[in-house]
Amino acid sequence: MSKLVTKHNKLISASYSLGVPEQRIIFLAIVAARAQDKLIDARGVLQIHASSYQEQFKVEKHSAYKALKSATRGLFDAYFEYDDIHEQTGKPAHYIVNWVQKIVYIDTAGMIELQFTDDVIPLITRLSEQYTEYDLKQVSELQSEYAIRLYELMMQWQSVGKTNEIAIDDLRKKLGVKPEQYNAMNNFKARVLDHAVKQINEHTDITVKYEQHKTGKTITAVSFAFKKKKILEHIDPAKNKNRDTATPDLFHNMTDSQISTFSAKLAALPELGSNAPIGKSTAEFAAIIASDLADENKQMRYMPYLAKLGYQPKKRKV
Repeated sequence: MSKLVTKHNKLISASYSLGVPEQRIIFLAIVAARAQDKLIDARGVLQIHASSYQEQFKVEKHSAYKALKSATRGLFDAYFEYDDIHEQTGKPAHYIVNWVQKIVYIDTAGMIELQFTDDVIPLITRLSEQYTEYDLKQVSELQSEYAIRLYELMMQWQSVGKTNEIAIDDLRKKLGVKPEQYNAMNNFKARVLDHAVKQINEHTDITVKYEQHKTGKTITAVSFAFKKKKILEHIDPAKNKNRDTATPDLFHNMTDSQISTFSAKLAALPELGSNAPIGKSTAEFAAIIASDLADENKQMRYMPYLAKLGYQPKKRKV
């Protein structure tokens, strides 16, 4: 069953700086609150256990305990900022909001109890529009707070697969980069952007790239483009009654010549083209497929397409 993280777009676009443990605890609290239907009550106390942290984020038990303990003070002090229209005056306003109004760490029980502030509740529940939702598992393996925030920003644009230009100063705030950190553009790119993009491409369901925009010779903004990774369907021969009986069920040792020929043909197939990583040429995609064809754990997924292209494996001796 999916564990959905749901946030209002005001919160997705907000500026805040939270470490990885703090963000993960917020995720677990949102999921737990929705599951317990407690979010309508701002006074509802939510319990986050070290065992849940350990299971969701695949860490050792002692690391989960340490994360809960270290994040307690950080969460209590944490706040986020966003711009909105003030309801009473109708004027533009800048809001500064604390995440939690109370947090308790119980060491011997390996858990924390927390209460979201009244202002947070509407931003994570009772959402009918202008919200962003994604599966918690997609950010569970991200080790950088910047990667987590960047993934959330991408999800806000998931219906179109690209963002508008985002000013560098604005992006720094949204990602939680402190004013004194990575002021040189090359450091910001290497330590924040490139590192975050690499983690997202390796560990989530999307591949993302960014484009730099300049004013004169100075990089003043970036825009992002991304797409969902298409998972190649693995066909189970035992369940696929309509399969071509000539399609092999076992790994076949293809010759180097066959791998070279068919990897190029596979890379050119329209139905496989969407699997090519963003930024990779057809030749580079063919090289990836060539490696897969020599891998007994990955070759099978290509067999229906190989058969379509006329590949005929040698018949096995009985």
